[in-house]
Amino acid sequence: MKAFHCDHCDQLIFFENTQCVHCKRTLAYISDLGGVASLDAVGDGTMNGGTNGGTWTSPVPAAKGKTYKLCDNYATQQVCNWAIDANDPNALCQACRLTRTIPDLTVEGNKMAWYKLEVAKRRLLYTLRHLGLPTANKTEDPQNGLTFEFLADPTDPNAPRVLTGHAEGVITLNLDEADDAVREKRRNEMHEPYRTLLGHMRHEVGHYYWDVLIKPNPARLDAFRKLFGNDEENYADALQKHYQNGPPANWQDSFVSEYATTHAWEDWAETWAHYLHIVDTLETASDCGIQIRPSRQDEPAAKDMPDPVKDENVPFKKMMKAWGPLTYVLNSLNRGLGVPDAYPFVLSSPAIDKLKFVHDVVTEQATAK
Repeated sequence: MKAFHCDHCDQLIFFENTQCVHCKRTLAYISDLGGVASLDAVGDGTMNGGTNGGTWTSPVPAAKGKTYKLCDNYATQQVCNWAIDANDPNALCQACRLTRTIPDLTVEGNKMAWYKLEVAKRRLLYTLRHLGLPTANKTEDPQNGLTFEFLADPTDPNAPRVLTGHAEGVITLNLDEADDAVREKRRNEMHEPYRTLLGHMRHEVGHYYWDVLIKPNPARLDAFRKLFGNDEENYADALQKHYQNGPPANWQDSFVSEYATTHAWEDWAETWAHYLHIVDTLETASDCGIQIRPSRQDEPAAKDMPDPVKDENVPFKKMMKAWGPLTYVLNSLNRGLGVPDAYPFVLSSPAIDKLKFVHDVVTEQATAK
């Protein structure tokens, strides 16, 4: 994620901000500009006036001559911070149109949970779009589009729970994953080193891109099977075996995580999620000007932090050369703060080969556009 600055007062601002803390200007993420910008109201289009009418302009040079309106989920629900072209017939922004089902907002706590889910989804979408990956919704592309459903468990204790997962372009997330205490409890119960909302979305969207980018392409599918294994293995049986027996004793030698050992599909989804972890974190580090220059020559160094989102031609070796030192520093800083490692994983050579495959697929897709 980039670091943004207010175009009025140059104050540091962030991807989720709706107001500059210094000059109090209204802010919005404008997708066609690829950044957060300040807005000037035209007519009655003010946030404080309690109306979502009117239009807005931005002083950003790239927005000259353009007018915008706030996403309806920004203006009326305050769970979004995106603006769209004033002439767009849609009331919702591109990100919010990806959500097909939202929770019952009359239930206490559901709106905050929905907000947290939308924040994670917008961060995911930012990276996907900047990588040149397809993000059409189910209305735009009923067959191959993507959509999200944010669902709460039924009140009937005997009814089946909502399972987080993916099926034919539909990503379902259980609303209680937005509860930090519940998610942490579940992480411990499932012996996971890492469990976040953004991590969930990166993993599940990996299944979607397997369907869209790997399955229909015979050459990619053949290469996938050589690295990840047999995707035609019975998934239900593999899942049951994993939960009964756990991962193989030497799983760290070939996989990015324990769950990746379950099935070739899960190995791909876990690897895909890790690739997005790497890409997004490297972009942030690069935009913040981070360089790692240790006092000893035998310690991890990264004097040139690549930005794989800004530059689609960043070699994979260059990314991984920076990733090791960066995670070393991140984990060391976290330990100094008394919190768990930011990246509690060790990548083996076979796991890195799988990450390289994901990188090649993403790069090829971006180049083909």
